[in-house]
Amino acid sequence: MPDNSPGAVIVISSHVVRGSVGNRAAVFALETLGHQVWALPTLVLPWHPGHGPSTRLRFADDDFEKAIDDLIGAPWLGEVKAILTGYFASPAQPAAVARLVEAARARNPDLLYVCDPVMGDLGGLYIPEETAAAVRDRLLPLASVATPNRYELQWLVGSTLDSNALIMEAALSLGPARMLVTSAVPMMAGGTGNLLLSGRNALLAEHRLIDNAPNGLGDLLGAVFLARLLEGCEEERALQLATASVFEILARTVKRGSDELALASDASSLSRPMAMVQMRRLLHPAQRPLKPR
Repeated sequence: MPDNSPGAVIVISSHVVRGSVGNRAAVFALETLGHQVWALPTLVLPWHPGHGPSTRLRFADDDFEKAIDDLIGAPWLGEVKAILTGYFASPAQPAAVARLVEAARARNPDLLYVCDPVMGDLGGLYIPEETAAAVRDRLLPLASVATPNRYELQWLVGSTLDSNALIMEAALSLGPARMLVTSAVPMMAGGTGNLLLSGRNALLAEHRLIDNAPNGLGDLLGAVFLARLLEGCEEERALQLATASVFEILARTVKRGSDELALASDASSLSRPMAMVQMRRLLHPAQRPLKPR
């Protein structure tokens, strides 16, 4: 008989006591949209580092690997239909998680693995280069979907990406079947966009750029996009809904003057977003005519 159960999603990223970033954002979004979640923190912080110094509660690499071994050997591993990863606190953690992805995929060949390479922004890397390299080398090759921002993608390919054509070429060079690049080059004035490459399709979802955005938007987008794929949405619809949800929550947060996403207050924006998103189809590199020799 076919397995029609909703299954579970393993989410592996940082955890904050106060705020809505990392696992706090992803777990809330997935559960709000009806998915069972197993959550594993890579480290624990009182709040996001952008708010100021705080104590970092770290896990010894040996202990983290033992927890991964427990999950690999768990009798419920067959329940897992997706894995989402984000921030890592050491280069050993991505290697351990790679073993978990491979084991879960052996149990369920249709497993969706979403790799959000949380490593940097406009200012460059904010994690050690060794950890970023471990994500690039161990996890990206396993990903069904990767969700870097443009600046992370620049680091991954080692070049500046100042056009969507360059972003698409760079994304295709990395290998995952689907690449969702945030902070893409906007086509609308005063906007920003999310660029999805899948097969021979290139889709750009744009909305108005809002300054002074709080942290956690990338964590939230990856989780909502995954949730929509799991419920059977077509990719274009999944991109539209995920972008609308994140933009709507961002707009409401900034209007309140809050320094953190208030997901519990804005849960309706996850399930039924009303924000307008401009959807465009771009020319995929594979569809460009060959230049004459």
